[in-house]
Amino acid sequence: MLSVVVPVFNEEDGIAELHRRLGAALESAGLPYEIVLVNDGSRDRSAERLDAAAAEDSHVVVVHLSRNFGHQAALAAGLAQARGTAVVVLDADLQDPPELIPALLEQWRDGYQIVYGQRIKRHGDPLTKRALAWMYYRVVRDLANVDLPTDAGDFCLMDRAVVDVLNAMPERNRYIRGLRAWVGFRQTAVPFERAVRFAGERKYGFRHSLALALNGIFSLSRAPLQLATWFGLVVSAVSFALGVWYIFRKITVGYPVQGWASLAVIVLFLGGVQLITIGLLGEYLGRIYDEVKQRPLYVVGRVVQRGS
Repeated sequence: MLSVVVPVFNEEDGIAELHRRLGAALESAGLPYEIVLVNDGSRDRSAERLDAAAAEDSHVVVVHLSRNFGHQAALAAGLAQARGTAVVVLDADLQDPPELIPALLEQWRDGYQIVYGQRIKRHGDPLTKRALAWMYYRVVRDLANVDLPTDAGDFCLMDRAVVDVLNAMPERNRYIRGLRAWVGFRQTAVPFERAVRFAGERKYGFRHSLALALNGIFSLSRAPLQLATWFGLVVSAVSFALGVWYIFRKITVGYPVQGWASLAVIVLFLGGVQLITIGLLGEYLGRIYDEVKQRPLYVVGRVVQRGS
């Protein structure tokens, strides 16, 4: 069986088209399939339309979360529900084309256990977003402790063995595309052009995108902590050298040490460095706190499937 997991948040205008295109793509694949649609606490009519899709199509399973837990938590809920030998993950806005699923399956049949879509072009995104995304993927790749592919989002196909490993991971602050790289297995890319949204406005604004980006960095790397350490060492070395210079000038030529402005700048600079370092420590400490509480990553309100 092939499973397709789709997190849904306020996508009422695109659900019918998503269902139609997914059904057509999966029928052409020639495998038994299920479509797992995860309602991540939508506040529009998405829940009603998802239930209607489940009522008319026995392939559709709808998982309603009790509230909005976030995109990555909704993905985790879908992966836990999926029963397929292979599992495809894609977004509900149809920027990830369902028609690419047969190409992903072909690579899976060739022995690859993770086949991810790699964006070679992003239609509809402004230049600033494309530039920031290009820079982000390369910065994270250089900082991460794993070989993270560039320009690859959550759109992928994973073998059952990979999904079982991801489901067994207990961590709360999830970054699925990072965990997907961390687990290893044979991986390959299928290039595609990312389309514009089918309907509605994008749900990931700058604030959400920034939060996801920071989560990716903090989840995959200790480089921010190491950077803070090196920055502190450099500042200390410069301060020591400056102190020696002032003493030397005072002894040799009687140069008076003066200037409240320079003193204020130095104090404020050092204070900023300390606050940044404390903030970095707080980010990692907050993640430890989330893990220690052992709360579930999500709460399922109900599951809807025809005949259930």
